[in-house]
Amino acid sequence: MDTITVGEARLHVEQKGAGRPVVVIHGGGGAATVAPLAEHLASRARVHVPTLPGWDGAERPQSVVRVEDISDLFFEWLEQERLDDVVIVGSSIGGWIAGELAVRDRDVGRIAKAVLLDTVGFEVPGQHIRDFFALDARGVAEYSWYDSERFYVDPATLPAERTAAMASNLATMKTVAGDPYMINPALLANVASVTIPVLVAWGEADRIVTPAYGRAVAEAFPAGRFELIREAGHLPQLEQPERVHALVDAFLAE
Repeated sequence: MDTITVGEARLHVEQKGAGRPVVVIHGGGGAATVAPLAEHLASRARVHVPTLPGWDGAERPQSVVRVEDISDLFFEWLEQERLDDVVIVGSSIGGWIAGELAVRDRDVGRIAKAVLLDTVGFEVPGQHIRDFFALDARGVAEYSWYDSERFYVDPATLPAERTAAMASNLATMKTVAGDPYMINPALLANVASVTIPVLVAWGEADRIVTPAYGRAVAEAFPAGRFELIREAGHLPQLEQPERVHALVDAFLAE
């Protein structure tokens, strides 16, 4: 894990592999939710996995109070590192950040493609984002996974340090994405001017943000396309990794 100074902030970034730069951005569950996908991509690309400020023990600068602030910080990092022909892959809140980065990059041209996996962040008329903060552990499992029994974890069985880390991540997510809840009201309109190819992939059983929401997000991008992933929920990269890997590999090869 490398620590990179960006302005007054310090970013924790895991970097591995060689080749084209691919930035993989995790969601509210932390870096572990994208680790297998990042490992897969590292066999063919130079993969950068930043830890979101305030997650998994990473410090959150006082200036970072919204997801948009994280996006500004990450864009400054891309410019500082002079990364070009970049593919951004984001899951959930990470997909939101990927969309924000694509908007910021419109007149710069560092980002070549983006992959949004069950993203939040867009205000889609008629589509509701489930109130994640109101769910208990059982509810999170039932709304997030296709196979909730397989992925449900009783919090009482977890070590105290893991429980504390999860609570800290949740508190940070509520701070930066809780008001307005899980959206940037301007983002859906803003991506209408993003011309890069965008793959929006979605677990068919996601009830945090439904496939109908995902289709609307894909349609908002001029070069967006939607792919449904069977037998998967909000984190298809964990529930159906081989299907997600195949989709992303093909998209990168186009």
